[in-house]
Order: sequence, then C-alpha cells, then structure tokens
Amino acid sequence: MALKRPRWKPGTVVTLEHASSVLKDNPLGDPHVRRLALWLPPQYDAGAGRGRGRRFPVLFDLVGFTGSGLAHVAWKNFSDNVPERAARLVHEGRMGPAILVFPDCFTALGGNQYVNSSAIGSYADYLTRELVPFVDREFRTLASRDHRGCFGKSSGGYGAMLHGMKYASTWGAIADHSGDAYFDFVYWHDWPNTLNELAKYRARRQKPGRYDAPRAAKAAGRGLDDGRVRRFLAAVWKKPKLSMAEGHCIMNLCMAATYDPDPAAPNGFRLPFNLETGEVLPERWRQWQRHDPVRLVERYKRNLRSLRGIYIDCGWRDQFHIHYGSRILSQRLHQAGIHHVYEEFDDDHSDIDYRMDVSLTFLYRALKP
Repeated sequence: MALKRPRWKPGTVVTLEHASSVLKDNPLGDPHVRRLALWLPPQYDAGAGRGRGRRFPVLFDLVGFTGSGLAHVAWKNFSDNVPERAARLVHEGRMGPAILVFPDCFTALGGNQYVNSSAIGSYADYLTRELVPFVDREFRTLASRDHRGCFGKSSGGYGAMLHGMKYASTWGAIADHSGDAYFDFVYWHDWPNTLNELAKYRARRQKPGRYDAPRAAKAAGRGLDDGRVRRFLAAVWKKPKLSMAEGHCIMNLCMAATYDPDPAAPNGFRLPFNLETGEVLPERWRQWQRHDPVRLVERYKRNLRSLRGIYIDCGWRDQFHIHYGSRILSQRLHQAGIHHVYEEFDDDHSDIDYRMDVSLTFLYRALKP
C-alpha cells in the first residue's frame, strides 16, 4: 500500500492529441482524434536542450476492457498509478528509466483486443503503424524493436501476447497479465447470461404458452442478429449506468465483433451461439478459436523465439478461469522451445496492478540498452 508521500522525483506526464488516419471513418463512428498520454522519467529532462540527448526504451501500456490509457495516469487512493509505480521502481533501482505510453483504444463496444477488425477498427495498425512512429519521432526513444515492449492486463494482456506473436518486428518483449486464453473456458460459460440479456430485446415480447422451438432455432441458427443485438446496443448506449449483466453482454458482443467480423452481417459481425436454443454454431466458434493464443503458438513460434523477453502471470483464483488458459499457453510455449517466464499468485482477476512491479522490471531488463 502506498501512502502517497513519495520522496523521489515523479517524472512528467505529457498528454497530447493525436489525429489518426487509421481510425478515421471507423465502423463504430468512434473518434479518430485521441488523447495520448506519456510518462517521461526524471532522467529525460537531463538530456533536454542539448540536441541529441539521452534516449530511452519505450513501454506501451495496453489497458483492459472498458479502459483507456488515460485511466492509468489518473490518481489512485492507497496505491500507485502506473507513472507513480514506474517512478518508484526507478528510484528503488529495480528498473532503469524508460518512456511509458498510454494509448486510448476505447470503443463504443467497450474496448477492443488490439487487433484489426472490420467491425471495430484497425487497432493493431493504429498502434504499430501510427503511434509507434509518432512516439519515436516526437520523443527521444531508442527507436528499435529491441528496446520497445508492450504490456497489459486482461484484454491488454491478450493484446500484448498477440502483438508478440504477429508483430515481432515492432515489439522486442511483452508482458501478459491474465490475458484471455483458452476461449472454451474464458468465454463459453458466460454466453447463456448474454443470451438471456439479449432475449429482453426480442422483436416481440415472449408470452407464456406454446413455443415453436424448431422454427425459432432455424431462424436464429446462422449467427445473424435478428434485431435484438441492435436494439440492445441502442438501449445501453443511452443508459447512464450499465448493470453487470449488460456489461458482460456488451463485452461478449465486442469479442464477437473482434473474432468473427463480417461486413455483410447485421452490425458487421456474427454470433457464435444460436440466439434461441443456445447451441454452439461450430463454424462460427471456429472463427473465435483461430484467435486463441493457445492455438497460435505453433504458427508464430519463430516470431516468439525472436523476442527478448516473454512474461506471463495470472492469479490462481481468476474468476474468468484464465489461469487454466495461462497454464496451457505456458505449456505450449515450453513444447515449442520458447523461453518465457510464467508465474501464478494468490489472487483473482481484479485490481492486480501491483503485479506490474514484476513485469515492468522484467521488461526493462529485457529491453535495456
């Protein structure tokens, strides 16, 4: 617990506006002008005004679902925000000075998985093709993948792992805290609750009595929205507060838009379960599985082997069962001969930013000059 009485230099948080050409005209109509926060370590100022001053490794913070990078620079009670955490770790000598970058990748569906999706937007390209060059151009970075890493928790952890797999020419090391893996455990169990929530938005209100199951199942058997998804989204976008059930529902819809986008489908994506019977639609679920990290290690093993560091951790009481996927992921990496560090700890999925004390230290050591 931090008492908010640091005796060391805090560094500097800088907030800029960045106009993205990649996100312009995105399918959800989200803003393409985004606020971008950065933390510059205290040592950064020592090189200012001297032309070619000291350059620093760079770490991109990929926040979890419903978050924005700006949330990680906000004040926290009895704890460190990420800049405060980094300043403390530098002061303690546990890591050296680095530049931290906090992108805003929030969307109308609550976030994204940091991949390109025709239903959400090209957020992988936004990071790798726009923000990385922008930061390298505007700040004194060590502008090389060998000195650049990304880290995150939950959806951000998934994003870090996927970027390590697919974009190893951009990132030299990654840290994955409780990132989505083994989709059959992580997502499947919550879909009945999502279907119940969507059922409130049927075109016609259900009445007691006879139910034509074959007809209903046939109409809802192709993974296409019959209007209830559209009506649900229109309703929650107007609400001042979402219930837990609504929050989980929009999260599952966001995942569908990420893993199974289809420009020809209503809302731009398909659904993996029959809206009426709850039966899995095998062809649609296979589209989700194509994005599951535990199934991608073999495909991207060459990229993963090229990384200077891979760190993964998860609480063994994770309420979304992600520790099982994390264990499988570690096992697959081991089988492929990919060096990595995997740790578990006695906690669940929530409020585990303190684990960044380990990952930030790990990343700096992997990426230091």
